[in-house]
Amino acid sequence: MERDGQLELYGVLAARLKEAHARVANLQVPDDVRLELTRKLLVVTAAAKHDLAGAARRLDVFLQELDQGRFLDQGTV
Repeated sequence: MERDGQLELYGVLAARLKEAHARVANLQVPDDVRLELTRKLLVVTAAAKHDLAGAARRLDVFLQELDQGRFLDQGTV
C-alpha cells in the first residue's frame, strides 16, 4: 500500500515540475536567467529520485521565489 502512495506522490511532483518548467519557458527574461532557472528545476528533478519529500520542499521554495520575482532582483539565480 505504501508503494501506491509513493507512486501517487511521484505523479503529483512530476505534474508540478512540468508546470514549473512551462512557467519558466514562458517567462520574459534573458536566456541566461531562463537557463539558470531550468538548471534549478533539473536539480529538483534529480533530487526526487532519492528524496521525494525534500524535492517537493525544494520545488515549493523555487515556485515561491518565482512568484515573488526574486530571481530578477539577483540579476541571475
